[in-house]
Amino acid sequence: MALKSAPLQSSDDPAFDDIGPCRDRDVQEQLQCIISDRTVISSILRFRYPLLSKSRLCSLILGPLVKRLLMRKEASVRTIAQFQQQVADFMEHVISATTDGVTYEGFDELEKGKGYLFISNHRDISLDPAFIDMALFTHGLDTVRIAIGDNLLRIPAATSLMRLNKSFIVRRSLSSPREKLKAFTHLSEYIGLSVAEGHSVWIAQREGRAKDGNDRTEDAVLKMIGLNGRTRRQSFGDYMKGLNIVPVAISYEYDPNDEAKARELCERAAHGGEYHKEEFEDIETITRGIRGEKGRICVRAGEVISGGFETPEELAAIIDTFIWSNYEIFPPSKIAAGEDEGVSDAERARFESRLSSCPEELREQVRSMYAAPLKNRRLCLEKRGEGAK
Repeated sequence: MALKSAPLQSSDDPAFDDIGPCRDRDVQEQLQCIISDRTVISSILRFRYPLLSKSRLCSLILGPLVKRLLMRKEASVRTIAQFQQQVADFMEHVISATTDGVTYEGFDELEKGKGYLFISNHRDISLDPAFIDMALFTHGLDTVRIAIGDNLLRIPAATSLMRLNKSFIVRRSLSSPREKLKAFTHLSEYIGLSVAEGHSVWIAQREGRAKDGNDRTEDAVLKMIGLNGRTRRQSFGDYMKGLNIVPVAISYEYDPNDEAKARELCERAAHGGEYHKEEFEDIETITRGIRGEKGRICVRAGEVISGGFETPEELAAIIDTFIWSNYEIFPPSKIAAGEDEGVSDAERARFESRLSSCPEELREQVRSMYAAPLKNRRLCLEKRGEGAK
C-alpha cells in the first residue's frame, strides 16, 4: 500500500510551481516575454496614444520606439515588488483617465503582516483584484495573491503579466471529476498555507463575472477553499474561520463591458444556455474594462468573518448580505430600478445616453443589470425587517 504523502509546509514549496506566481528570479524572463509580444505593444499604443494609434504609419513608427523604451525601463526591474510598483503607477493613470474617482473603505482596520482571504463580488476580470491591491497599497499593506482561471492563459504575454502580478491558477478546464478534486485540493492547500504565512489572497465569490449584475456567492467556491480543512480533519466552520475571510463589495458606477455582457446573456437565452466564446474574447474584455469609462468606484471591505456559520451555504449568505448591503448605489442603479430620488438631470441624461448607444435589443438587459444591486439591497433590508429603502 502506498504511503499517503505528508501535508506540505510552505506555499513556496516546488510542488506548487504548477499553479503559483513567479518568483523574483523569474522576473526578467517573464518581462522579456511581455515586451516581445506585438499585441502588448499595440495595446499600449491604443491606451496611451488613442488618436495616433489609429494611423498605421504612426503605429509602425511608434511600435519599435515603445518596445525600446519598455526594454530600457524594465531592465532594472528584478523583483515582484518593483514590478508591482509599476502596476500601481499604471493603475493611478487608469484611475485618472477612466474614472471619476475611487474610494477605499474598511482597509484601515486590517493588520500589517497578517494574511487575509478577500472574497469579493466579481464584475471585471482584471480590475476587481487590481482595485483591492490599490486599496491595500494605499494603506501600506502587502498586495494579494490573485486566483485566476486557466481560461485566461491562452496568450503567453498575458500569462507572464498575471504571474508577475502574483496570480495563481485555478484549473477549471479539467473534465475528469477525479482530476478536478485533486487539482482543487492542491489549490485549497496553497490558499491555506499562503494565509497562514501572512500572504493575503483574493478570490471571486463565483466562477465567472456576475454578468447580470446579481452578485451571489457560489457554494462550490467555498467548498473548494475548505477542502484543505477536510484533509486536516477540521470541520468546515473551524477551518474557514481560521482563514481570516474579509468580504469586499466592489461597486462600479458604469461597466465598460455592459453591452458585451448583455449580448452574451441574450445569446445564451436564445440558444438554450449555450454561448460560443471567441478565442481571445477574455483578453479583449480585459482591455475594454481597463480603457473604458467607469464613473465612480467604491471598494468597501468588511470585518473578518469570525463566526455565525458552519456550512458553505451559511457562509455564502453572510458574504452575500455584506455585499448587497455595502454595494454603493450610484445613480445608474437608481434610474434603472425606477427609484431615482436625488438623481440630477445631468446624471439621468448620462445614463440614458449610454443606454441609447446600445443596440435596442440589448437595452432592457443592460437596464436590468444596473438595477440588480438596488433590488438586492431592498431584498437584504426586507430580510432584516427594515423595509425596502
